[in-house]
Amino acid sequence: MQKLVVLKLDGDLSQGVKVTLEIGAEGDRASIEVQGYLPSKPEIIADYRLWRTTYRSLSNFRITPVNIHVGTSLNEHLNNCHKLNKKLNEQMNSWLNCNSFRPVKDKLLKQLTLDDTVRVLIKTSDTWLRRLPWHLWDFFEDYQKAEVALSAPEYEYLPKPKTSTIGGKVKILAILGNSEGILIDKDRELLEMLPDAETTFLVEPQRSQLNKQLWEQDWDILFFAGHSESLEDGKSGNIYINQTDCLTIEQIKYALKKAVSQGLQLAIFNSCDGLGLASQLEDLHIPQIIVMREPVQDLVAQEFLKNFLQKFSSGESLYLAVRESREKLHGIEDQYPCAVCLPIICQNPAAIPPTWKDLLKNLEPRTGQPQLNNYKTRPYSKPLSFQKVLLLSLVITSLVMGVRWLKILQKWELQALDHLMQLRPPEKQDKRLFIK
Repeated sequence: MQKLVVLKLDGDLSQGVKVTLEIGAEGDRASIEVQGYLPSKPEIIADYRLWRTTYRSLSNFRITPVNIHVGTSLNEHLNNCHKLNKKLNEQMNSWLNCNSFRPVKDKLLKQLTLDDTVRVLIKTSDTWLRRLPWHLWDFFEDYQKAEVALSAPEYEYLPKPKTSTIGGKVKILAILGNSEGILIDKDRELLEMLPDAETTFLVEPQRSQLNKQLWEQDWDILFFAGHSESLEDGKSGNIYINQTDCLTIEQIKYALKKAVSQGLQLAIFNSCDGLGLASQLEDLHIPQIIVMREPVQDLVAQEFLKNFLQKFSSGESLYLAVRESREKLHGIEDQYPCAVCLPIICQNPAAIPPTWKDLLKNLEPRTGQPQLNNYKTRPYSKPLSFQKVLLLSLVITSLVMGVRWLKILQKWELQALDHLMQLRPPEKQDKRLFIK
């Protein structure tokens, strides 16, 4: 069974967090609500900062067009990164297993079965709570069909997307931005291999080109590969669309709003440090967003994209496609530490994630204009005037009255009456009648 779990987090790691758990069937309103509390745990922030600093000292990220180099030996650095990630994992699970949170976790375990497909939304506006690697929660070890996503506390309900029909195409707008020091040609190859997809590539476009495409066409998926970064507040970010121009989401927000109104369902930013970008995209109510929570290296970005597109386009749900593709990155963590931690979904709670089939074009135009049917119609003729209608009525009335007065039809009327009388069933003799 498909379930939706929402954890509303009100507070922060320094002061404590009030938790509201909601559980319901996918597509329905929550049927269960439970309150809980997570105490302050500032040590998690300290551990995260230390891990983040160590991780970011690696090189060849898709962050800014400048490489950062490791000062110590590579093996020592990788081992240190793994150890710090393990410590962060232990701190998180210790926090999530506290007594004040137990009512929430117990209710969660009671209401879900191991066979349920579960979407878990972490609904919070706190930057540090959004940065945490929630997939490390031991809950996800037991529930293999569950995946976590981030959600903004405020959102809008969206119009229901059109259903698919045979013969459609998934329309993708792919922006290949500044590629200095990184390799994004592989991203293009993977998109070109997609079945039932029509992909338009903008290679190092100007802002006006990007704006025009978003305004003038309808898209199902928006894709970006290149350099990007989030600001330290985690609320905004930049994408480097060409060799000279750096854009914020704010600078193309009206074009993105137009794209959402025309059916945009999914935005994938296969680039570095995307949580700030996701925060701005959420404000525009894009239904589903996939970003990398921290800087990402080429091979990690490409492996994730390859596995995700294969699973998603073959019919797997978006959440399970992300989970499996994310976990497959574990196989390269000997060279790329903590790769499993990077991909994250950011979800508008009002939207139900589409499948690949759902994204296929409806034959009916998306603009809402009625589609002409295939039936032949008669040529349009101008209505008769009132005078002509009145004259025609008088002629017909006079004709009927004249026929009746001349008794032209009387012979046929009497024959018809006689025939009907003969068809009547025989009746018994009425004793009240006497014939003399």
